[in-house]
Amino acid sequence: MHDAVGHAGETLPAWSLPKDRVEGISLSSQWPDRVTREWAWGGSTGKGVRVCILDSGVESGHPKIGELESAVTIAIGEDDETIVTEDSEGDVSGHGTACAGIVRSVAPECSLSSVRVLGQGFKGSGNVLLAGLRHAVESGFDLINMSLSTTKKPFAGILHELADSAYFRRTVLVASAHNMPVESYPWKFSSVISVGSHEEDDPLAFFYNPNPPVEFFGRGVNVDVAWLGGRSITASGNSFATPHLTGICALILSAHPELTPFQLKNVLYLTATNVGGGK
Repeated sequence: MHDAVGHAGETLPAWSLPKDRVEGISLSSQWPDRVTREWAWGGSTGKGVRVCILDSGVESGHPKIGELESAVTIAIGEDDETIVTEDSEGDVSGHGTACAGIVRSVAPECSLSSVRVLGQGFKGSGNVLLAGLRHAVESGFDLINMSLSTTKKPFAGILHELADSAYFRRTVLVASAHNMPVESYPWKFSSVISVGSHEEDDPLAFFYNPNPPVEFFGRGVNVDVAWLGGRSITASGNSFATPHLTGICALILSAHPELTPFQLKNVLYLTATNVGGGK
């Protein structure tokens, strides 16, 4: 057991709050008696919020996306070191482009960046995924869209540590539930915002799920998404529900940049279609 000594001389447990520091954690803004969508993101465009698409790359300049703030690709060297290089190839499968286009459609003025960890055919290694997520967290993005997961249990522990690290650094991970009923990560961790699909057409319709591990349902069925070559296709899956929630989070953080991940989840709950009803 370890003891800490407060400024007034009293002995406090570690991580405690001395009397003379209470003012230091005062909240910078007051919430209204009733949190509405108008308060949460009315008039917001996502401006000032940095969003990372951790995926297969993003086609920069796509009509539905525009230009990227940055784009890198992740590889593992012979000595297991992480190699981060500028991504001159762009998206190699279309998946990341689809996710980026959805985020842009919801939050048109957010900043988009790409960290490529998947190759052609949506294939990638767990080590590259971990390295890419670590790079994204250390880069200080506000939001990281993870429309991907791994079923390999040996990676779960490190993924859990990275997810918690992001949470405490105020980087929000928005993670897609697997499309199959299998164990996968990181969407099952409570420090992330986990997303499954619903069938409604409204991109701003989302539902809170009181029966986790999936916390929210976003639009993910028959979605018009950006694709390679400046094209668009119709696609379904939890992968495409996730960036809808990422975009909504960008709107909220643009209007209220002081929110912690815990507070952001509260706002999402209070404004969910089946809770606040969008009123």
